[in-house]
Amino acid sequence: MTTQLQHARQGTITPQMARVAQRENLPAELIRDEIAAGRLVIPANRLHLDGISDGQADPPARLDPCGIGRVASTKINANIGSSPISSCKDQELVKLRLAVQFGADAVMDLSTGGDLDAIRTHIIANSTVSIGTVPIYSMIVNKAVEDLTHKDILDTIRKQAAQGVDFFTIHAGLLRKHIPLAVKRKLGIVSRGGSLLAKWMMHHGRENPMYELFDEISGIMAEYDVAYSLGDGLRPGCLADASDAAQFAELDVGGELVARAR
Repeated sequence: MTTQLQHARQGTITPQMARVAQRENLPAELIRDEIAAGRLVIPANRLHLDGISDGQADPPARLDPCGIGRVASTKINANIGSSPISSCKDQELVKLRLAVQFGADAVMDLSTGGDLDAIRTHIIANSTVSIGTVPIYSMIVNKAVEDLTHKDILDTIRKQAAQGVDFFTIHAGLLRKHIPLAVKRKLGIVSRGGSLLAKWMMHHGRENPMYELFDEISGIMAEYDVAYSLGDGLRPGCLADASDAAQFAELDVGGELVARAR
């Protein structure tokens, strides 16, 4: 499997790059070069591009790729998702269609309740826009975060990639040594993914598994051409915490991870 990044670095203009160029009214060569330079990404799982069937969407929707980066227009991401007490796959489909109708360029399925696999597949099968998830949300639906194993993490990421998810939010930049910095904050860790991983690290006395497994996760994502959204687990929750040592420490690690992913 050759990713969009690999194609760009080989000098190839893919149909997805050509479509993004058309949508942005930019030269296809510029889109290719920006991808090669790491300044633009096309969240387009190869399976979503071909259409993912859930047995109900006939024919399944095919992804219409968009580009996210410096030279492209600003994109809007909408969050949807079921809870343990509300919604189902048909209600999530209504949310998806309304989000796209009112201008969303990408949609994240943040479901935490119900049949998560059925909901996710139903959304992707009916979506022409990129679909993202935060995989750790699914990992803890029927399991305490402290009980997560490395195998659980990789199995969930591979499963969601095989369902056609186009981009993952992975909180890999928050390290064990950053937690004391966050404790000094007024509001602590406000990111759900960040707080879950901090709890895992404190319980086990070990490093962030998303950081330790980053290369393995990258390999799975490359297989399906899933894009990264590096989660900011130490984003500030108030002005008093903005631009503090914790935030910049995570950003430093994020820069390291970007270099590794490329």
